[in-house]
Amino acid sequence: MKIAVLFHRLGPYHFARLRAAGNLLQVVAIETSGADATYAWDVVGGADGFERVTLFADADAHKLPAQQVAHQLQKALDAIRPDVLVVPGWSDTAALAALRWCALQRVPAVLMSESTAWDEARRPWKEWVKRRIVALGSAALVGGRAHKDYLVRLGMPPKAVFEGYDAVDNSYFAEKAKEEKIKQAAASPPPALPEHFFLASARFIEKKNLLRLIEAYALYRKQALKPELHRQKSEIWDLVLLGDGALRGDLDRQITALGVKQSVRMPGFKQYPELPAYYARAGVFIHASTTEPWGLVVNEAMASGLPVLVSDRCGCAGDLVQEGVNGFTFDPGDVEQLVRRMLEISGAGFPVANFGAASRRIIAGWGPERFAQGLSQAAAKAKALGPKPASPLQRVILKVLLMR
Repeated sequence: MKIAVLFHRLGPYHFARLRAAGNLLQVVAIETSGADATYAWDVVGGADGFERVTLFADADAHKLPAQQVAHQLQKALDAIRPDVLVVPGWSDTAALAALRWCALQRVPAVLMSESTAWDEARRPWKEWVKRRIVALGSAALVGGRAHKDYLVRLGMPPKAVFEGYDAVDNSYFAEKAKEEKIKQAAASPPPALPEHFFLASARFIEKKNLLRLIEAYALYRKQALKPELHRQKSEIWDLVLLGDGALRGDLDRQITALGVKQSVRMPGFKQYPELPAYYARAGVFIHASTTEPWGLVVNEAMASGLPVLVSDRCGCAGDLVQEGVNGFTFDPGDVEQLVRRMLEISGAGFPVANFGAASRRIIAGWGPERFAQGLSQAAAKAKALGPKPASPLQRVILKVLLMR
């Protein structure tokens, strides 16, 4: 079976997934954009086990006219003629144009989704429109349970929804982290890194909740210096924030205002090959987002052997975090709850190594092979059920949305 998988831009995550999928299926990856302003990844060139087509090598398709994107995608799909087309979501121009092409050409569509019921405010009229678009998909591939629940709520039959969409290259992070630990044992940590630290990695934007994380960290240090905790010889950890973005200045100002400038490091955005050095040396990974479809950095941290503290508003929390086994979840709006967890997990005698080993064990079932298996099952289901024709109303909805 020949399937085409549509993505906005191929980064390291997509490459690992597609390589695994190529072991089970004939895969053509369609990349709409060769560049974008959202993620500063280095270009991942070539293809390994799959074919690759790029529609706009030097541009961001999100910034191009909708008709231009739809026209180029249609030309590519007419040439590829897949048995099944795999579409990322149902909102941007390329996804909508792909669904329209499927309806016109009688090709089954698989929807890839990491939306949850809570990741943004849900308006009845938008949900009504969304149900009509989702109905054009014959099957779906989702991140986990919360994403499946939402798609079922939108009308997708439960037996047509498969898991495994959100995966990283577990082996890469496990092996590189192990190598870094060997280096660490032979020499002191680089000057840029403290001996013990909490690690976070995110774009510096509002929903990542980094201002509140810094507030929690400042309170953590204040609490950790209390005599009753200090007598227990608990370590007081630093905080390292990887990333960059519009809120950089705000974060700098808050760090200074709270008096933690000597304890919070912001080394900037790090490319894929640079990440294992930080994961290997960290004590615990924190992901504090107020809303997050999944949170692939949590996968990376777990594959690297780290305990995790994860906001319960992250899509991955219900599937990847086992309370008291490999970490804890927390309310991203409750600073004191996060502080208590930070104090607990950095406290004297806490079994950090056991929690990290549990992270590796749990994430082992959520690697690229899971993506490949879920994709194969979803494609087979879509092929068996057949394409979904578009009703006159659905055709109007697609036309209107593609004119935005």
